[in-house]
Amino acid sequence: KVDYDVCSNYGNWLYSAGIGNDPRGNRKFNMIKQGLDYDGNGDYVRLWVPELQGIKGADIHTPWALSSAALSQAGVTLGETYPQPVVTAPEWSRHIHQGPGGSPHPRGRRGPAQHKDRGIHFYFSRKKDA
Repeated sequence: KVDYDVCSNYGNWLYSAGIGNDPRGNRKFNMIKQGLDYDGNGDYVRLWVPELQGIKGADIHTPWALSSAALSQAGVTLGETYPQPVVTAPEWSRHIHQGPGGSPHPRGRRGPAQHKDRGIHFYFSRKKDA
């Protein structure tokens, strides 16, 4: 089933394009994080982007970050069977090579360093140099 709510979908497209209504300055939509949070194994992407069906797990969200051997094994050739990314935002780098829920990728690649002080008190404290 495909969800279709005109107002919600148009609003979300505007927001993800960076021109939606958001009071926070310099707000960017992180497609990699969104994919990992809501489609951790890549099943939704695999359903609608058959060119990437050979890529297993969360790697489907960042095919350009895979080795040429992994792409070859999946039957993907960037620039031919699947396009190169138009942009890669610096904010995405901390989510590349992660599994669902922010855990390190099961193949042992390391995710970002975790900050033990990043609980709710970090975000609401007056001290902003942490």
